[in-house]
Amino acid sequence: MEPLAILDGRVGPAAQATVSVTDEGLLRGDGVFEVLRLYAGVPYALDEHLERIARSAANLRLPLAPEELRADIAALVAAAGPVDAALRVLVTRGGRRIGLIEPLAELPESIALATVAFAPTRVMDQVKSLSYAANMLTRRLAKEQGADDALLLTPHGRVLEGPTASFFAVLGGELVTPPLSDHILDSITRRKVIAVSDARERVIARDDLPALEEAFLASTLREVHPVHTIDGAALKAAPGPRTAHVAAAVQALIQSELSA
Repeated sequence: MEPLAILDGRVGPAAQATVSVTDEGLLRGDGVFEVLRLYAGVPYALDEHLERIARSAANLRLPLAPEELRADIAALVAAAGPVDAALRVLVTRGGRRIGLIEPLAELPESIALATVAFAPTRVMDQVKSLSYAANMLTRRLAKEQGADDALLLTPHGRVLEGPTASFFAVLGGELVTPPLSDHILDSITRRKVIAVSDARERVIARDDLPALEEAFLASTLREVHPVHTIDGAALKAAPGPRTAHVAAAVQALIQSELSA
């Protein structure tokens, strides 16, 4: 099946959905986006994603009508049918609304991470903007070190998140995640993990990494993805018992919310 897209309310082949080269979404990465997961054609946590893209747009002073996006998503999903896929939604500074249905990436059972120094831009706190070049670069830098993905650390050595996922770890028997006050994204899946577990926020330092018992990334498309190595040092288990428990609990929550 040819990939589908929706552009300003019109569904058609993705290859034919085009925007002007003068759109500042292209020229400056000035725009916002969300990625949803489709389970048999049903977009999961739709309201939460629409609320977040509206907040991102407001923070960027970008005009956005959530109900137009909701209608676009409904039309695109209806045309695609009951697929398991990713749904990417964008709004550009040029005023274009874009939706794309993409295949889910095949992921290994567990992954290796490499730490990469990263300094979040304060003015962009809680904005999922199209300016993702820095995040994508950190992933390439990690792969140059032989890892699968990056673990972002501040220049002072505080653990943040992955380029496109939240980070959780078991440290001293506790399930912990870096605090939002460290300028990480308020991930929807991060919220789900906290809701179904005893995870709590705490600062995780570079010096804590050798003592981690388990670790995983959490995101819309990954759900819960175990980590087996950080900077070449193997963790005790991947998935460990806490990770496996959280993964099952998150899957159960997703299924219950989809069925509601």
